[in-house]
Amino acid sequence: MTLILDFTPNAVHAGIYRALAEGWYRRENIELQVIEPSETSDTLRLIDAGRADFGLADGSDVAAEIAHGGDGEAVMAIAQQPLGGLIARASEHLRSPAALQGGTVGITGVPSDSAVLDTEVRAAGGDPAKVRVVNVGFNGAQALRGGQIDAFTGFWPADGVQLQVSGEGITTFKLNDWGGPPYPGLVAFTTRHLITAQPALVRDFVAATVRGYEATLRDPGASLEDLERANRGLEPRFTAASLQAYLPLFDAGGRVPFGTLQPAHIAALSRWMVAHRLIGAPVAPARYGTNAFLPHGR
Repeated sequence: MTLILDFTPNAVHAGIYRALAEGWYRRENIELQVIEPSETSDTLRLIDAGRADFGLADGSDVAAEIAHGGDGEAVMAIAQQPLGGLIARASEHLRSPAALQGGTVGITGVPSDSAVLDTEVRAAGGDPAKVRVVNVGFNGAQALRGGQIDAFTGFWPADGVQLQVSGEGITTFKLNDWGGPPYPGLVAFTTRHLITAQPALVRDFVAATVRGYEATLRDPGASLEDLERANRGLEPRFTAASLQAYLPLFDAGGRVPFGTLQPAHIAALSRWMVAHRLIGAPVAPARYGTNAFLPHGR
């Protein structure tokens, strides 16, 4: 079976590579082929078209795909909090996103970036209209380091950590700390068609994946080695630091078992997306995803 990642292999995928190295997918009678997408939209498109079995995607992207008539359904959470937010230089001494009024913020051009900026500035008591917005594509870190912008919308366990490792002090304003919903920042999903046709395959994939991430939480060093062994081009210092940033997101503070999709968080995500016109109508938590295939959900 095939699993399409959300991006190139990185620390957030450590549990998958741990499960591969330990043979836990094979023990579930799965020969897993991991595929890197050529662009992030590929994952949603190929899963919905039935050209791959499972995918990883931002929780908001899965909600949008469902709202627009797609057949996707989440089967587990990988990260329990949003990965996005505003990232600024520490030297600016910004106390809140409202301090960006009169400044310049770089966005990628993805619609959700504007929603993140608007949400955080308003939550801090500011006026988003007073923030100058420029499209910097996926070069936010470079633009920040070069002084062209005061902050950018990015993934703090990736972009933010990369800046820190390169010696740049940063201030991070995480979406769920500044007015945004605490939705799962990364989920594993498939289609309702595959869930109906091959429930045993879904159960076995989820079981092996959960085992990989639980092992990562117990022994992150071993999973880091497995990830780097399978992906020789990774930069060791950045990958190790990034994994440390992800671990609390996998664990959710021990409040719920690994992989759990929390209905209240999904409902909050849906309301936020409707309010910012990212989707036209709410997506019910029961339509969004299921915990039925998790080991503790049976």
